[in-house]
Amino acid sequence: MGAGLYVIFLLVSFGASVVGAICGIGGGVLIKPLLDAFGVLSVASISFLSGCTVLSMSCYSVLKTRTSGESLVDGRTGTPLAVGAAIGGVVGKMMFQYLSNLSPDKEQVGAIQAACLLVITFGTMLYTLKKDRIKTHQVTNLTACILIGLVLGICSSFLGIGGGPINLVVLFFFFSMDTKTAAQNSLYIILFSQITSLINTLVTRTVPEFGFGLLVLMVGGGILGGVAGRSINKKIDGDTVNKLFIGLMLLIMLICVYNMIRLM
Repeated sequence: MGAGLYVIFLLVSFGASVVGAICGIGGGVLIKPLLDAFGVLSVASISFLSGCTVLSMSCYSVLKTRTSGESLVDGRTGTPLAVGAAIGGVVGKMMFQYLSNLSPDKEQVGAIQAACLLVITFGTMLYTLKKDRIKTHQVTNLTACILIGLVLGICSSFLGIGGGPINLVVLFFFFSMDTKTAAQNSLYIILFSQITSLINTLVTRTVPEFGFGLLVLMVGGGILGGVAGRSINKKIDGDTVNKLFIGLMLLIMLICVYNMIRLM
């Protein structure tokens, strides 16, 4: 990889983490498809690097809101969701590894990921546009919270996106959260799912090949993006966050279509 690509990887990880911290989607939902589109690393390598970047950003954001007393995470629902997501993170990583081993063409796994992300993002956008007319719920049952978190963890880990738009829709619909509360809870869930996904990768010794310098660069970009995104989030209202979120989903869908065509 040339120096120019290193700069691109840094800018992508930083920019995606800024948006991810603002909207609560982790940033991986942008990092993964964008870097896949360049085709310079394997699908597995980009999934791993994306997950590590999202982990660094969400770790900073969650710890900072906790220590500053600005946390909007309700432990009665947020923690069971995070526990479920932690388990789902392992399951999702196992699913990805199984599918990768099963497929003779490793790049086809990337096409499957892109197709799944396209469907999820399209459904999320439709819900977001019509959410004012959709009745929401207030789930408090412990088992239900864990199961919902489990599904979120599987999706985020399998797709290598950290959490993505689906987290916010689930938090809107099942827990009647406003945009900023959902954003914080989403990052909390993402943190747990990415920690267990990383641990599982290390324990099973399925870490893909990549340059260590690239990992440091992207993790640094993720942390800096978390700092900038958190600062911006405090200065804008929920309506602005919603508009940014919808624009982001349109961009993600376009990238997914491109990746499906390129990788199939």
